[in-house]
Amino acid sequence: QVQLVDSGGGLVQAGGSLRLSCLASGTIFSINAAGWYRQAPGKQRELVASISSGGSTNYADSVKGRFTISRDNAKNTVYLQMNSLKPEDTAVYYCNADARLYNFEIHNYWGQGTQVTVSS
Repeated sequence: QVQLVDSGGGLVQAGGSLRLSCLASGTIFSINAAGWYRQAPGKQRELVASISSGGSTNYADSVKGRFTISRDNAKNTVYLQMNSLKPEDTAVYYCNADARLYNFEIHNYWGQGTQVTVSS
């Protein structure tokens, strides 16, 4: 059984920072590509940032220069450092990852989400 556990959300004032974590646990050998998505009330889920197995990163235009995605392969953890937060960043943030299991199969998983609320 594999789980992605998202954590690190909270309430922060505009201009503040948060760091989200996504820990993969269970019968997992490694995380391949991973990404952070967010969904605000009444809006579709959107990709915020992604990172490849080799460490290449991509960002949505709305967060470039403010957010940084990173990974710690030894800990099977993916992070999202969010700086200069704006009220429009308010959403539930979800981790998504392709995980390679010990039987060498690769499956896609979602975290349970963590709420980020930015006050003006």
